[in-house]
Amino acid sequence: MAAHANAALDRVGPPGAGTSGGRSGGLLAAAGPILAMLAALALVAATGLSQRDAVPEALEPWIFGYFIARYPLFAFALVYGLGHLARVVTGPGPGSAPRRIVFGLAGAAALLAAGLYPTFGGLVLRGAFATGGMAFLTHQPLWLAYGLGAAVGALTFGGVLGLFAIAANRPLRPRLRRVGYGALAFLTLWLGAILIGLAGDLGVGPWPRRAMRPEEAALAAGLLIAAALPHTVLATLRRHRPAL
Repeated sequence: MAAHANAALDRVGPPGAGTSGGRSGGLLAAAGPILAMLAALALVAATGLSQRDAVPEALEPWIFGYFIARYPLFAFALVYGLGHLARVVTGPGPGSAPRRIVFGLAGAAALLAAGLYPTFGGLVLRGAFATGGMAFLTHQPLWLAYGLGAAVGALTFGGVLGLFAIAANRPLRPRLRRVGYGALAFLTLWLGAILIGLAGDLGVGPWPRRAMRPEEAALAAGLLIAAALPHTVLATLRRHRPAL
């Protein structure tokens, strides 16, 4: 009986669902990861943070280096990933409070490690760059090499997110529909990786070598929204289908 009651609560969702307050709260929760990402971007632009600022020596590996200059918007993608994990942990699902807390915190740590260790870019950007570089060196077209590299980055990034989302607050019994959802989630992240990787070519500017200008921040915001929106929409649809 208790299991059936919990399943019914998961299907119904949090209190207030179906009311105007519940709808507005649901929209805010859905947009939460994107809003967090844009808030981080606004903070960087407003404070003029750049590599010209004096920073503690311990922070230099995450502020200087090749990957942050080549793929600067990845810093905000990490904020989106943390926001997505927080949304999963606090959303409806079968996870108990200890399970949500333990695997939510572990997922945040794993995502930061994958994106920042040993320096900015971590395994995510290094795997993407190595794959794309090797594909290009074996005489593959540039567009194909770039796409393969972006796919590896998206797979690494999404793999961490998906693994800890399941561990924290998803049903553990495998289903074919969940495999299909995972494939769609990968495709949305792949598209996002392609877009944020093109930021410099599209005119975002040389940040963080210098402070981000307002017009560059506006362009970066547009690219980040376009990159994250497909994944956000898919996650929102899944949120209303707990059986997936």
